[in-house]
Amino acid sequence: MLRQYKLKDYKFRLILWVAAISVLGIMVIGSAQDSVQKKQIFGLGIGLVLMVTASLIDYSWLMNFYWIYYVLGTGMLVLVLLVGTNVNGATRWIDIGFFRFQPSDVMKIVLIVFFAKLFSKYEEKISTVKIILFSLICLGIPLVLIMEQPDLSTTISIMMVFCAMIFIGGLSYKIIGGIIAVAVPLVILFFSLILQPDQTILKGYQHDRIMAWLRPTDPEYIDTALQQLNSQIAIGSGQLYGKGLNNNVVSSVKNGNFIAEPQTDFIFAVAGEELGFLGCCIIIILELIIAIECVRIGKKARDLAGMLLCCGLAAQIFFQTGINIGVATGLLPNTGIALPFVSYGLTSLVSFCIGIGMVLNVGLQMKKY
Repeated sequence: MLRQYKLKDYKFRLILWVAAISVLGIMVIGSAQDSVQKKQIFGLGIGLVLMVTASLIDYSWLMNFYWIYYVLGTGMLVLVLLVGTNVNGATRWIDIGFFRFQPSDVMKIVLIVFFAKLFSKYEEKISTVKIILFSLICLGIPLVLIMEQPDLSTTISIMMVFCAMIFIGGLSYKIIGGIIAVAVPLVILFFSLILQPDQTILKGYQHDRIMAWLRPTDPEYIDTALQQLNSQIAIGSGQLYGKGLNNNVVSSVKNGNFIAEPQTDFIFAVAGEELGFLGCCIIIILELIIAIECVRIGKKARDLAGMLLCCGLAAQIFFQTGINIGVATGLLPNTGIALPFVSYGLTSLVSFCIGIGMVLNVGLQMKKY
C-alpha cells in the first residue's frame, strides 16, 4: 500500500497550480456570495490534506477495489433518488444534517478509476463486442440514475470522458470510424427532431433551453435566455481589467441578482465582470495547465491503468471546464455544472483533489528512461 518514494519525483508544481486556481476561486466566490466563502476555504483545506494522503498511497493498490467504489457510488446515486434533497427542481444532494454532498461529483472520479482499471485489465480484449457492451452497461447504470436527478450536464461530461478513456485504452480505429459514421447522421437527425414544436424526445424545460440558446431574442424564449444573456453582458462589462472584487456597483450580476447561483454555475460570469478579460484568461490557462500536467504524467505512467487514470481526470477537467465556460459565454445551451476548483461546492472540490492526489502517485512511479 505504501512505498518508498523519492522527493525529486513529486510533482509539486501540480499542487501549486491546483492551490492557485482554488484560491482564486475562493476570492471570486467570496465576492459572489460571502456567506459560503469560509465553507469553501474549509473544503480546500480538507481537499489538500486528502490530496497529499492519496498521493502517498500506491494507486495500483487503491484501484484493486474498483468494484467496491462502483457499487458504493451507484448506491449513493440510488439513495439520492430515494431521500435526496430537492433544490431548484433538481434532486442531486444528500443532506445528513451537518453537511450536504453531491454523489454525482464523487461518481465522476469513481468512474475514472473504475474504467481505468477495467480497460487495463482487458487491454487485449477492449475492441471485442463483449467488453464494449459490458463497459457500456457499467456506464449506463449510473448515467440513468444521474439523468433522473436530473443532471444532463454531468451525464454529458461523463460520457465524453468515457469516450476519451476507451479511445486511449486502445479501441480499434475501425470501430471508432464506424461509430463516427453512425453518430454524425444520428446527431443531425436528433437536432432536426427536437426542433419540431411537437417533439417528445426532450422534457419541456430542456427543449426551451435549446430554443432559447438558438433564438435568445425570441419573445417566447426570452425569459429562459435571460440568465445567459446577463452572463454575457457581465463578462463583456468587465473589459480588460474588470471592476474589481467585492465592488458595490448596483448593475453587477451579483449585486443586482441578474443571474441565479452566481457562486456555482455562473461563477465565470462573476470572474469576467470583476477580474476582466485577463482574469478569465488566467482561469482558463490554469485549468488547461492542470489538465496538460495530468496528461504529461500519464504519458510516463508505468502501466496502462496509471495512464488512463491521469488522462481520464484530465479529460474530466477539460470537458467540464469547457461546458461551464461555454454556458456562461453563450456558446452552449444553459445547463448547470461546476467550474473545476473555482465554483463553490465542497464535494466537487474535494473529489477533484483526491483525483489529483492519485495522479501525483502515478507521477511518483513513472517509467525511468
